Amino acid sequence: MLRGDAILCCQRAEDQALPLKWEFPGGKIEPGESPEHALRRELQEELGIDAEIGARVAEVDHSYQNGNSVRLQFFKVEHYQGELQNRIFRDVLWVNRKQLPEIDFLDADRDIVAQLAAGKLV
Repeated sequence: MLRGDAILCCQRAEDQALPLKWEFPGGKIEPGESPEHALRRELQEELGIDAEIGARVAEVDHSYQNGNSVRLQFFKVEHYQGELQNRIFRDVLWVNRKQLPEIDFLDADRDIVAQLAAGKLV
């Protein structure tokens, strides 16, 4: 999610996999869902907002050392209705894009973080 030069970042809770790592909001696509619908649903569940999902800006395939792999799709979200509510995370912050590399993000997000910080995306 984008607000000027700030990007919404979420810190995983202590009881989640990869605890206390930072990530961008979103989640798994359920059977029969489009990626856009899944993101809209996840933003409602995680943050209590009704988001307008914009264009896809990146896609990343990442394999973790434990053998798990993920395919991440990133969408531009500039507009939403409702007040942000932290429903599942340890913390939620708006971070200036240039400061993103200072945060301990999930390994799968690091390439996107670098591109966002350099102004190459959104």
